[in-house]
Amino acid sequence: MSAGIETPKTLESWLNGGAKALAGRGVPWLDSERRSALEQVRRSGIPGSRQEAWRYTSLKALAEQRFARHVETAVGIGRSDLQEVLVPGLDVCRAVLVNGNFVPQLSDLRDLPEGVRADSLRAILEDEPDVLAEHLNKLAGQDSNLFSALNTAGMEDGLVLLVDKGVTFERPLEILHLSVGADAPRVAQPRHLVVLGKAARASLIERYASFDDPIYCTNSVLELVLEPQAILDHSRVQTESPYAFHLTELYLRQSEGSRYQGLNIGLGGAWARTDLVVRFSGSHADCGLKGLFLAGDKQLMDYHLDVDHRVPHCTSNESFKGILYGRGRAVFDGRIHVARNAQKTDAHLSNRNLILSRSAEVDTKPQLEIFADDVKCSHGTTVGQIEPEALFYLRSRGISEPVARRMLCL
Repeated sequence: MSAGIETPKTLESWLNGGAKALAGRGVPWLDSERRSALEQVRRSGIPGSRQEAWRYTSLKALAEQRFARHVETAVGIGRSDLQEVLVPGLDVCRAVLVNGNFVPQLSDLRDLPEGVRADSLRAILEDEPDVLAEHLNKLAGQDSNLFSALNTAGMEDGLVLLVDKGVTFERPLEILHLSVGADAPRVAQPRHLVVLGKAARASLIERYASFDDPIYCTNSVLELVLEPQAILDHSRVQTESPYAFHLTELYLRQSEGSRYQGLNIGLGGAWARTDLVVRFSGSHADCGLKGLFLAGDKQLMDYHLDVDHRVPHCTSNESFKGILYGRGRAVFDGRIHVARNAQKTDAHLSNRNLILSRSAEVDTKPQLEIFADDVKCSHGTTVGQIEPEALFYLRSRGISEPVARRMLCL
């Protein structure tokens, strides 16, 4: 058993009563993946501070909640309620998930171009599961942590986006995750798969939001597969309930000549952790990861990056910025690994943090592991406060202190 604070019995409630409801139950290859994931969950301990990836982030509060899986299927919201959380003027195709389940009557996936398929994970697994056999859990299964394994063992629904070779999907696709209150703390485990064929192009927007301020947990896994010369623009915005727990595990595989641009914005939740795992499988691929997080009073924002350069002539650029106030806490753990044969790698990692109060705290650890000798790599981090001189300069120009502070945070 791995080192942990206890065995994950407190997390098994995430799976209780779900076996009969699992999508694709009875499909041999999927049942095998789920059994392997469940075995991993049962032999693992809940990660503790002795494990490097969890040194600064305690799981005690999460484990104590004893979240249970959602068993109710009623949506409880209509299209008129949806207006409260939509972005005005945003022209997108939209897939809506409520408590982790795809809701067709709230979604708008009409008029998809030829060569683009967007559908419920459950629907595809029930009707034609072999369509997903090549890719589903092939990335998350290789590098999975405890929470990825929990998601695999208990995945019920999510979204699948398949873009054929050479197709440009110009209109962005939005995946809108909504959480609604329940009679007890609940967990949702959506699972998404995006596969872009050779030279395909698409834009994806993920948003996490809630109605009211319920206590719940979102444990989301997203697998992204980019074939040669494919291009994906991907934005993620997390504005969960101030009492929510949020986990995201994103796994990206890039083939030769592919391009990925990812933007991660973390604003909500009481406790939020995001793991971004990037694997290059072909040369001349380019990956850009940007992030902005805001941690307020009694709020935790935790970002972990694992970028693995194992082939030559690839580029990655990771830049994350954080703003902390009150008793907010943040963790940034970024790792770039350059293998011995990954010559001509160009990789850069930075984390800049602005602390607005004496009680705020940030633990930041950018890392470079370089085993090749012909590379361009850099990493760095900064932690600072608003300069009094800069604040004085703006106030001397007639700008009020609150407005001046906001300007200096931009």
